[in-house]
Amino acid sequence: QVQLVESGGGLVQAGGSLRLSCVGSGRTFTSYAMGWFRQAPGKEREFVAAITWNGGSTYYVESLKGRFTISRDGAKNTVYLQMNSLKPEDTAVYYCAAGLRTSWSGRDYSSASWDYWGQGTQVTVSS
Repeated sequence: QVQLVESGGGLVQAGGSLRLSCVGSGRTFTSYAMGWFRQAPGKEREFVAAITWNGGSTYYVESLKGRFTISRDGAKNTVYLQMNSLKPEDTAVYYCAAGLRTSWSGRDYSSASWDYWGQGTQVTVSS
């Protein structure tokens, strides 16, 4: 049984930083891209960032480039999301996702194209 378990969320003041972690288990994640999505109250789940299975390529939503950084440790089946200069509008539940990828396309920015999901971790940024 595949499991993705996120951690690292919490309450932080605007301008602060958090690092989210997601540990995968239950299968080998070779050839699986790993990604982060977020969902704020009353809004749809949106793409944040993703990284290919070997860490060779990363993808970000344009609005978060420069503040958020995704990385992964293949040996530990772990993906990270470093979030800096946090803003109140970053408040959301952040979800880790895994998807089998042989290439990257525009559809991969949609939550519908990912295979496995974590339970989510709450990030709250106070002003």
